[in-house]
Amino acid sequence: MTSAATQLRRIREELGQLFLERGAVIDGALSAVLAGHHVLLIGPPGTAKSMLADELCHRLNGAQYFQWLLTKFTTPEELFGAVSLQGLENDDYRRVTDQKLPEAHVAFLDEIFKASSSILNALLTLVNERRFHNGRTATTVPLITLFGATNELPEDDELQALYDRFLVRFVVGYIEDDFRFLRMLQSRSPDRRTTLSLDDLRALQAEVTKVDVPQHVFRSLADIRRELGRKQIVVSDRRYHQAVSLLQAHAFLNGAAAVGEENFFCLENVLWRAPNERAEVQTTIHQVLRGYEDDAKALLYQTQELRDYAHRQWENSELRSRAVVEAHTKIRNILSKLTSIIDEARSVGRRLDTIQSVREQIESIQQRMLETL
Repeated sequence: MTSAATQLRRIREELGQLFLERGAVIDGALSAVLAGHHVLLIGPPGTAKSMLADELCHRLNGAQYFQWLLTKFTTPEELFGAVSLQGLENDDYRRVTDQKLPEAHVAFLDEIFKASSSILNALLTLVNERRFHNGRTATTVPLITLFGATNELPEDDELQALYDRFLVRFVVGYIEDDFRFLRMLQSRSPDRRTTLSLDDLRALQAEVTKVDVPQHVFRSLADIRRELGRKQIVVSDRRYHQAVSLLQAHAFLNGAAAVGEENFFCLENVLWRAPNERAEVQTTIHQVLRGYEDDAKALLYQTQELRDYAHRQWENSELRSRAVVEAHTKIRNILSKLTSIIDEARSVGRRLDTIQSVREQIESIQQRMLETL
């Protein structure tokens, strides 16, 4: 593990101690930074949305941070800079972008969907293409990640394009656990922060692109897409394509050299369009990835019922022997079904440890039952 990777994991731990009940948000934010995607935080005021973006930027040495609260009266000058008077003298309508959004590495825009039409088009190009049209030229901006925050989702069609640019979306609320709430009341700003240089971050981003994506990962994404489509949850092809790099970043953050099925659960915050779809997305991902385990556990439960049936009190030994033979025959069929489940799971790269454990338990029950004959 490189020193930069070690620092990244320390940053993750420090953020977890500072932002309580925000583990998934922290991992999602760090993964987004590593993969160069944007994050939307949905929730009421006072849930540390801007603090997270600010704290994260302070972990990047040399990074410029821009923060602004948007209202319907916000002007382009506030975000992109005032018009250059010198430029006007030369018939060049350009802006002075010093300390403004076009020069930021990390940005936070609160109430982002209050943006006016005059701001919206420039924002779309900036966050999606990382380019800003300034006068006669289009310049590349250094933006790594844009954090957006909102209390309500956009309803206007013209804002849907901006909404879709946020790959990672979180619904955040107030701290629920009393113990963590008390810890929050007593917490203090850290005296020292683990930091990364921008060069270190770029090196880590390059490492993320090297994380292996096995073929079964793509098949799993296709399976999830198909099942969500059956439930009328449809997101853009671009979103699924970008999800691959997010999976790589999430795997890297957890010290893995390849994307595994455990990383897929970060997509619970990627594949929904409205918050009321979150639970269905979560269930679907679990069913696709862990449905094999659920089926195997159901077979184990059936086996345990057969064992209890065979071992109950019978009137005589002959009836008991018949019950044991009957149960043994059914368990043999159960093991055959379990073998088919294992073969199917193996063919699509699913994790097998839980299913193998179930098979060992069923075989043990079968063996002990045969010993009673």
